[in-house]
Amino acid sequence: MNLALWIATGVLAAVALTGGISKTFVPKEKLARVHGGGWTAEHSAAFVRTLGILELLSVPGLLLSAAFAPALVPVTALCWVALMIGAMVTHGRRGEFSLVALNVVYLALAAFIAWGRIWEVSA
Repeated sequence: MNLALWIATGVLAAVALTGGISKTFVPKEKLARVHGGGWTAEHSAAFVRTLGILELLSVPGLLLSAAFAPALVPVTALCWVALMIGAMVTHGRRGEFSLVALNVVYLALAAFIAWGRIWEVSA
């Protein structure tokens, strides 16, 4: 079980790192032109950058917390669940249902991590 949780955590951390870097460092006008980035045209550059920074902060929250503060991993994973709910609403409103499906996968990974680490911490 621990190996599956680490794999899921690694995958989610890679997704967060990729998304966080793009939202933080790529201009929103450029993001708005790529598949799945159209939503950025509807929001300020500061909002997009803030989401990117939060995604970047989730990487150490997922990976380093497991080693140094295990109780923070489920908190980070539950925050990721909330982020994915927002992403699903945004993409669903725009009719981007393939991206909603991808967000569901990320949400499921985060929920699995939260459940597994909560169960592990409480045991």
